Amino acid sequence: MATISIHDPAAAVRGADRGVALLSAGFRPFFLLGAAWAAIAVPLWLAAYVHGYALPGALPAMAWHAHEMIYGFALAVVTGFLLTTIPNWTGRPPLRGAPLAALVSLWLAGRVALLVSPVLGAFVDLAFTAVLIAAVARELTAARSFHNLPVIGALALLLAGNTLVHLHALDIAYTAALGNRIGVATLIALISLMGGRIVPSFTRNWLAKERPQVPAPAPHDRVDTACLLVVVAGLVAWVSAPDSQVASAMTVAAGLAAAVRLSRWRGLATVREPLLFILHVGYAWVAIGLLLLGVNGAYALHALTVGAVGTMTLAVMTRASLGHTGRPLAAGPGTVAIYLLITLAAVLRIAAPLSPAILASLAGLAWSGAFGLFAILYAPLLIGKKQ
Repeated sequence: MATISIHDPAAAVRGADRGVALLSAGFRPFFLLGAAWAAIAVPLWLAAYVHGYALPGALPAMAWHAHEMIYGFALAVVTGFLLTTIPNWTGRPPLRGAPLAALVSLWLAGRVALLVSPVLGAFVDLAFTAVLIAAVARELTAARSFHNLPVIGALALLLAGNTLVHLHALDIAYTAALGNRIGVATLIALISLMGGRIVPSFTRNWLAKERPQVPAPAPHDRVDTACLLVVVAGLVAWVSAPDSQVASAMTVAAGLAAAVRLSRWRGLATVREPLLFILHVGYAWVAIGLLLLGVNGAYALHALTVGAVGTMTLAVMTRASLGHTGRPLAAGPGTVAIYLLITLAAVLRIAAPLSPAILASLAGLAWSGAFGLFAILYAPLLIGKKQ
């Protein structure tokens, strides 16, 4: 697996604010547009799910919803994160200006094309991930940062999963469910890998400064590695045979392994710092989701998607946006409201089988509120120049 360089967003990439500020670093357009799409796409799906409105395009509403949350919104956030982090791994300038604008345009075109034509949608949407892989591979190989090449493996899995969804849309193979499972599993694996590095690292730094009397999080060791391998094994089992007893047992073991890792990171000591505590909450949803996946899949999937993916993306986007634009790493009332809304969305969505239309609608409102509020509050930071 990749060795992830640890740095706080406050140590932002220098010299990236030339030209149009929005196109000076990958996190700026992709965080903003990803959040806006997350806020818009869920109401569109709810209109189909609750009120029966037909969505344009070849995918059924449920498959489109899953696809756009995984390969639309979440992939945009992953892209913004990678394009901003990779320069710290390589020491090379970040992708910016016209090349970044072209990549953003390709992502936007994919969202539209998917609603217009299955053939055009597949071509444009898959082209975005392929171009992203090529760009990441170029940067890593040029810097001889070969220990980080496994990141390309994760992107390749997302490309493969996305391809399976489009094969369904093209009526070639009924593989949308498998493709979406691959996407969810890959995102959870990325959270487990990268979150397992940055959460204890940021916690250690904060505790040393603010609460030196509290013991530091346990360092990364064989326990962490073993737990991470159990999580990956559980995800592979779920993707391969989601309804099997073996997958149930392995996902329960994966959830326990994730909980063991989390228990070593001193999360409760960070409650008074929301910008840090929310990272622990996001990782906690990984453990909860995997445990539920082994017990009752009907309640589990959204613990992983709304809970883990939704919370962790907002946690990373808020922290990185503040740090990389020169703002203090502190959560104001609006940011705290974002965290409360995404937590409410996860709880309501998990409970939705009890009253599907009502609770799913309320969860959707909370989700859109969280990401819409991020887009509104953080747009000035992402569009404006660094302080």
